[in-house]
Amino acid sequence: MSNPQEQQRQFGIMSEIPGEVRGLARTRCPLCTELFLAPKILPCLHTFCMACLEQLEPFSVLGFQAEDSDLTSDGSWLQDHNQPPLSVLCPVCDTEVDLPPGGINDLTTDHLAMNEVLLETLQAQGPGMLCDLCVDGEAVKHCPTCKANLCHFCCHAHRRQKKTASHAVVDLEDLKGYSRTEKPILCPSHPSEDLTLFCEQCEQPVCRDCVVGKHRQHPYAFTASVIHKHGDSMRDLLKSTQLHVDTLEGALRHIEGVSSAICNRVEAVAGEIHTFADGYIRAIEEHRDQLLKQLEGLKVQKETLLHLQKAQLEQLLMDMRTGVEFTERLLTSGSDLEILITKGVVASRLRKLNKVDYSIHPGVEDGIQFSPHEKAGQCCGYEVFGTILYKAVDPAKCVLQGEDLHSARQNQLASFTLLCNDTSGEQMGRGGEPIWVTIIHKDKKDCIIKPSVCDKRDGTYHISYTPEELGTYTVCICVKGQHVQGSPFTLTVKNKFRRHQGVFHCCTFCSSGGQKAARCACSGTMPGGYQGCGHGHKGHPGCPHWSCCGRAIENSECSAVPPGENLQRSLLKTVAL
Repeated sequence: MSNPQEQQRQFGIMSEIPGEVRGLARTRCPLCTELFLAPKILPCLHTFCMACLEQLEPFSVLGFQAEDSDLTSDGSWLQDHNQPPLSVLCPVCDTEVDLPPGGINDLTTDHLAMNEVLLETLQAQGPGMLCDLCVDGEAVKHCPTCKANLCHFCCHAHRRQKKTASHAVVDLEDLKGYSRTEKPILCPSHPSEDLTLFCEQCEQPVCRDCVVGKHRQHPYAFTASVIHKHGDSMRDLLKSTQLHVDTLEGALRHIEGVSSAICNRVEAVAGEIHTFADGYIRAIEEHRDQLLKQLEGLKVQKETLLHLQKAQLEQLLMDMRTGVEFTERLLTSGSDLEILITKGVVASRLRKLNKVDYSIHPGVEDGIQFSPHEKAGQCCGYEVFGTILYKAVDPAKCVLQGEDLHSARQNQLASFTLLCNDTSGEQMGRGGEPIWVTIIHKDKKDCIIKPSVCDKRDGTYHISYTPEELGTYTVCICVKGQHVQGSPFTLTVKNKFRRHQGVFHCCTFCSSGGQKAARCACSGTMPGGYQGCGHGHKGHPGCPHWSCCGRAIENSECSAVPPGENLQRSLLKTVAL
């Protein structure tokens, strides 16, 4: 008897895999999850049972099928060769794959999967396999030469036939534990013939009957002779594909590394955010406590000032009542002599009480506000917002500034500024105060200028107006219903500023280049027929002056009477340069 290694070589059995079974994913259909039955390979190299593939809907022919097409569940729609090439979507990779003209039946059979199914069936516990010859009895023997599984009856017949009597038959139990076994691969066109030849023109295995029929005159060779050439070709393709596999695996590893780095970075940044947020929360809580403490201090301060003012007013009221009651009792109940005797002390007391200066307004106001958007500086290293506004504006300390405060020009925009200060004279630093401004003509009470007040939000207010009537106006500016410092005051509106229409020159003779017809509004004259002025001549002002009005100040208003008023025509003509 041959040794186990020789037996493996003869029976087509490869190395053992002791104690484990090959992965079930190679023996089971991804669709039905059962052992492969007539497995077919799609062009994307995924294997499915033939029956499972026949249940798939066609992909590319949906637009070509007539509405009355009869698509049967047995795959007959794939047998119509008049249809365009069909395609289906692979259930595993979603790739659209084209089917051969013959449909699913023409797909390549996965014999490797069939062998693995056979091996798994041998190794599994349960009902055995059927005999390959009679298909009735349970297979108990295996002929490595014929690659067929035989029952007891067929095994005896196999040994009695002269053609197969020399075949060594082994028990199926002896095949368990091996990694590979085979069944014969027969020609699909001639089921009784083995595929032992290879057609070079069609590039497919054929049998002896094929080369004298359909593949007549095609070059062919034995499969054992061409396996090296085609195997080497596939190995070259495998190497080039493996390079892409290695590249893709490296790219995936790099992506996984970047993804891991992103996760790590996200965790680190999340920690930073939590640290920042926790610190910010502590800063806000501390700022809150400081604000509440400051608010409580303001409350105590204001209550103390109000209590002191209240005590002073109560004492003054008591003194006033004492003086009033005493004087009323003296005047109603005292005799003339008693009144005259106490007149001096009573009058002195009352005069003293009447001279006492007191305020009927509370010394402090309830003007405490919270401004959440105002910067409050740093707290625990964080910039915080929110301040308490407790300054109260004092109208008596508010001041007015600006050139147009007491004078303005007709129909020209004028403006001045109001600075609001608190009781200590410091600028408020914020806006929002109620400002009331009136500008009324003294002689024409119905002539009222409507001013515009712009809050600068820093304690200053820009007040602008445009007077239309000449004359004197009374301006009143109030804050919180009280006049500010200097209010009310008088505003004088003058004529519109008149610009000079002439030239500022030394004399007519110089500015005109000696023209005799050139004139000047000054009283200067020159002999020799000149109508203007000249240096050292009679009436020359002795300094540069305007030719239109004769004024000697360059930055001044023109005093020439506008056209239409009584004026000598000679004074209106000026030098033209």
